[in-house]
Amino acid sequence: MTWSGYGSYLVIVVLIVLAPGPDTMVMLKNALSGGARGGLLATAGIFAGNAAQGTAAALGLGVVIARSQPVFLTLKWLGAAYLLYLGFQALRGAWRGNYDAVADTQRKRTSGFRRWREGFLSNITNPKVLVLYLSVLPQFLDPVRTTTWDALVLAYTVAVLGTIWLLVLLFFVHRVRAWLSRRKVRRALDGVTGTALVGFGAALALESS
Repeated sequence: MTWSGYGSYLVIVVLIVLAPGPDTMVMLKNALSGGARGGLLATAGIFAGNAAQGTAAALGLGVVIARSQPVFLTLKWLGAAYLLYLGFQALRGAWRGNYDAVADTQRKRTSGFRRWREGFLSNITNPKVLVLYLSVLPQFLDPVRTTTWDALVLAYTVAVLGTIWLLVLLFFVHRVRAWLSRRKVRRALDGVTGTALVGFGAALALESS
């Protein structure tokens, strides 16, 4: 792999990472309800899921999963259902709008593992991430000269850059947290986040049919 080839790959990955998707919405959802810690834990879960899917693609397991119709469809339905569940949760919070009353209860009930799990599951059950790896990685791999380590480097580049972008967003959210904590603003953000998650889930479900 040449540096010029890797540079071209970086440009494509950056454009993909900057496009808002389910991972972004899940991180924002947890950052709004759990503060910087909640956003960090969700981001860590997203990174773990991204790295796992990238590893599978780099080692050739992703091709096996993508070609196994029952496994791939099951993964798609699970991903769609989970995104819909998270979306309806956010919409319910926006509808109720009683954030002061539930804030303490949420902090007690919502463990760090649960926030990490939300990030991990939102990514690992999204087959579009795996399809992304399988469609982009081969364009920069030479079957004759490329090693497994080269493939892993390309795969982990996506996970690392995606995590950096989420951390930048989290930093911004933390800086304007006082403004975001206003009831009207919070309801609007929960409504937008919930609608986006439901939209992503619905799109994934329609593609599954």
